[in-house]
Amino acid sequence: MKINFFFILSVFFLFGCTKEVQKADSDWQIISKNVQFKKSAEAFQLTSGKFKYKIQAADLPFKKVLLLNASLVGYFTEIGLEENIIGISSPEYIFSEKIHALLETGKIQNIGNEQKYDVEKIIALKPDVIFTNYISSFDNTYDIIKNNGIEIIFIDEYLEQNPLEKSKYLLVFGELFNKEKEAQQRFQEITENYASLKKLAASSKSKPVVLANEMYGNQWFLPGGETNLAQFLSDANSSYINAENSESKAVPMNFEEVFTKAQTAEYWINVGNHQTKKEMLQINPNYEKMNVFNHGKLFTVAGREVGRANDYFESGVVRADLVLKDYIKIFHTDLLPTYKLTFMKELK
Repeated sequence: MKINFFFILSVFFLFGCTKEVQKADSDWQIISKNVQFKKSAEAFQLTSGKFKYKIQAADLPFKKVLLLNASLVGYFTEIGLEENIIGISSPEYIFSEKIHALLETGKIQNIGNEQKYDVEKIIALKPDVIFTNYISSFDNTYDIIKNNGIEIIFIDEYLEQNPLEKSKYLLVFGELFNKEKEAQQRFQEITENYASLKKLAASSKSKPVVLANEMYGNQWFLPGGETNLAQFLSDANSSYINAENSESKAVPMNFEEVFTKAQTAEYWINVGNHQTKKEMLQINPNYEKMNVFNHGKLFTVAGREVGRANDYFESGVVRADLVLKDYIKIFHTDLLPTYKLTFMKELK
């Protein structure tokens, strides 16, 4: 479950969301092109990617849940569902203090990691449901769990390239855990905050040029122009160097290609987990050739990081408004004079 943010930073702004959740003519509530749900007095139906679920109303709300991905934890903490979690994988990657307190008291069990899940413990815990990202290589493990009568729901939020559609997954969890009002309220607040911040950013006359990510080995994975990150940068009123690209994933490039595109970059964001610029040069001395390295400002996503846990990949998945606010603070400091960065941190 190790999380590499260069592949996770994943984007179209869900503009104009109304206070009421939009419904399709068939009463399916649309979360994104990947996820939608429909409920009746008899059952709750959910489509998540290629998977379809029909959960009897008598089996809801869920009370005991296992989580196999840290990126899903943020949805539970956002609407107060921590005590519904009875098991979690790779707790060293969890940022939430409340989750760790429940782990210490034994109310939440460590059920292993992506190298080796403790299937016997998972079955013995008898959860109502397991939530996880779908990984095809784990199909045998999933089958064993399902054959023991345990529901597995695959939620691949990392595939969403619209920041607010990731936040909107809150509504799914609200329905499944009898937290509909809380989820709706939180999503509405996040959406309204995001729209207000986007409008604020647009008021700035400056539009700084921005570079993102860094090299791994011989390749620089530069987010495409239709990615989550590209949307954040657009909504923060900046000029992303790869904005014209039509990819919704990271595009591998060599150093020379990025060097050329980034000639006028003033900011370099989402740099890796480095502590100093000097440390970066030890990994790749070529960075010193870049104008932005020498004269610009560099930022990591390590503003809320403890050990291996990074809250950017936890609550940051849900709080699109705070992520946008950080980028606006970085690019247009004068617009948010008293705000201190939440997820980002300047690298010196």
